Order: sequence, then C-alpha cells, then structure tokens
Amino acid sequence: MKKHGIFIKVFTYTVIAILLLVSVMAVLFSGQFMLFYRTLQNREIVASYQPLVRRIQTSNNNDIAAMAQRFHENNQSFEFLVVDNNKKTIYATPNATTSDSFRGDFFYVVHNDTDFSIIAQNRTGLESLYRDLAIRVFAVFAAMLALSLFCAYIFARQITKPIKQLVNSAGRMANLKEVPPPAERKDELGELAHDIYFMYEKLKETISQLEDEILRVRELEETQRYFFSAVSHELKTPIAATSVLLEGMLENIGDYKDHPKYLRECVRMMDVQGKTISEILEIVSLNNGKITPVPEKLDIRDTVLGMLPDYQLLAEANDLRIITDIPAGFSCLIDSKMFQKALSNVILNAVQNTPKGGEVRIWGEPTAEQFRLCVLNTGVRIDDRVLPKLFDPFYRIDRARKRESGRSGLGLTIVRKTLEVMNINFALENTPEGVLFWIDLPRA
Repeated sequence: MKKHGIFIKVFTYTVIAILLLVSVMAVLFSGQFMLFYRTLQNREIVASYQPLVRRIQTSNNNDIAAMAQRFHENNQSFEFLVVDNNKKTIYATPNATTSDSFRGDFFYVVHNDTDFSIIAQNRTGLESLYRDLAIRVFAVFAAMLALSLFCAYIFARQITKPIKQLVNSAGRMANLKEVPPPAERKDELGELAHDIYFMYEKLKETISQLEDEILRVRELEETQRYFFSAVSHELKTPIAATSVLLEGMLENIGDYKDHPKYLRECVRMMDVQGKTISEILEIVSLNNGKITPVPEKLDIRDTVLGMLPDYQLLAEANDLRIITDIPAGFSCLIDSKMFQKALSNVILNAVQNTPKGGEVRIWGEPTAEQFRLCVLNTGVRIDDRVLPKLFDPFYRIDRARKRESGRSGLGLTIVRKTLEVMNINFALENTPEGVLFWIDLPRA
C-alpha cells in the first residue's frame, strides 16, 4: 500500500478547507450581489419609465395609448404594457405579452394606481452591466482561489519541511549514522528536534561506554587467562624441582644423601615461592578493590631518603651510584604504605637493570598542582615495543636469567596496579640517557 507523505496530507486538508471557505464566501457574496443587482435594476427601470408616468398623470386618460405609443417610438428597446384598474390592456408594445400567463424573463410593475398600471417586461439595458459585473466577480474569486492555493502550498511546505527533516534525522539516528545538530527554532518543533538530538547524543555516549566496558571486560578476561597461565607455569617448575630433591633424599641417591644441603635448598626455593604467592595475592587484592588507599600528608624527600639504605648494598655490589636531587619541603597527599611499596619496586628494578658502573638518578620536578618524581637508570635502552609488556605478570626481557636472579617478574605489575588504585599517572619511557620511570603525585 502506497503511503502518502505528510506534505500531501497537509496540502490536501488545507486546500479542502480553503475551497469550503471560498465556496461559502461565494454563496454569501452571490446572494448579496443578486440583491444589489435587483435593487439597482428596479431603480433603473423606475427611472426609465418616470417620463411616461408623469405625462399620463398630467394629461387626459384618453390620451394614454397615444402617449405610450410616442414613448415607445422614442424608446424602442422597451417592452411594456399599460392596463387599467380592471386589468384590461390600454396599450402594449408589439413584443409585450398581454396574456395572464407571462412566460418572459422579466415582469415588473413600474407604476400602479387606481386609474392605470405600467408593467415593464425587459431589463432596459442592464444585461451588459450585469455580465460585466459577473465577469469581474468571477475573476476576483478565481484570483482569490489561485492565491489561496499558492498560500496553501507555501503553508504546507513550511509546516512539513522541519517535520521531514526530523524524520530523516531520526532515520539516520536509528542506523547510528552521524547527524548534524538541528537548526535553532523557537517553537515546539525546535524543542522536539533538540530533545531528540540530545537523546541521540546520550545514546551514542551510552553505546560508546558499553563498547568500552565490553572491551575492558574482554581485556580483563584475557589478562586473567594469561595471569593464571603464567602463575601455573611459574609455580609448576620450582614445585617439580623441590619434589625431585625430596624424592632423591628419601631414596638416598648419590649426592642427595647430603640431606642438610638439599633441605636448605628446598627451604630456599619454598621461600622464593612463598614470596611469589604473596605478590600474587597482593595483585588479586588490588584487582578486586580489597585494598583502599588512605591518603595522608607525606614529605617526598624524607620518604625517598629513608628508603635508599635498603638498596645501597646491592648498588655497591654492582658498582652503581644512586644520586638524588629532591627539593625539601614538598609534601604530597597519598597513601604512605602503597606509595612506598610501589616506589621500592621501581627503585629495585632500576638498580637491578643498570649496568655496572652506571647511575640511578632520583629527582623531583614540582609544578603548580603536582610533584613529578623521576627514577632514571642510565646506560639502558629497551625496545619501544617491549616497554608496555614489562608491566605484564612474569614478563622478563632476559629469559636466561629469569629465576636465577631471584626476580619473580611481578614487581612492575604490582607498581602498575598500586598506582592505578591510587589514581596516579605514571609512565615508563626511553630517554637519551636511559630508561625513565616518572610518577605524578598530587601536592598537598
């Protein structure tokens, strides 16, 4: 079934209403026009026959026929008859009807008294005036009708144009296509268009948030799968190795007869795994939101200097220098324990990955609202494609040194999770001098 557009409907309804209005006006005006014409005609007829009436009234009644004859000779276009009070014809023009059943198109008693009556039977020259007037009236009504149709077209177009635009925009919105903002209008249509566009923007925002949430959930699921896979792999090997040692001691095979030596090795391996499991539980707690930061005022310089003695022995063993340049008097509003945990992992990672004879530099760059703490280990460069992977659990650049170095591979993972929970910006990037890790701390 073919659907008619709103323009056709509005235009049709408007034309019907205008035609009814024009028709009613035409009927009313035609009645007034006919009344006006009849009045004007009667006056014209009476004025035309007044000379005959005056002559008859001022003369002998015996001369009525003769006077009527002379009047007709002077006005041959008039058709009339003169009758007495008994309705007998005194005089009649050649084309006048004298019978009682008049069949002509005009019959008007011009004069009527006790002696005679004059009856006119034609329009005395008003036909041409009537036709001219009728033509003019018809032309006026035709012009009114044409103007009304034109106005109806403009009216329907102006009314339906914003509605059609709104329908087109709604269709594009339904298909999630880009739609420009609606034009400013001060009427209800403008408010409707604005509300629909606002709803469309909210819908796009919600869809975008849902897509981001779905992507985040997928990434989280992928991370969890990778995490559990890495955990199982990391724990499987040392547990298997411990089992081999214990079985060898139980069977007293070869060197395994030296129980104290291998028992100490088993204890060492279990200590390492205990530390790894503690770090795994810490990451799980950070992911689940079980650890909530409690901000407090903390002096950055004193905090960093208080942590450095723990790494001096390791730095001296690797022939490294730790250089600090942190201005005094700068305090930040952060969780003390979480911050020290994250910073200790960053410093330890820098010390462990700086070549012998290198430097680990720690300095601060205060700004209006933040305090940027930087840790640089010199003489090192990491492939830019590898940098983001360093925060993944159990990721190590040097696979050959993975367990022998005593590193669990979870240090930077804990740093990232801790700083994200504290809502602190950070980054790990290459510089001409080495690898830089910076943290933006909120100033107190």
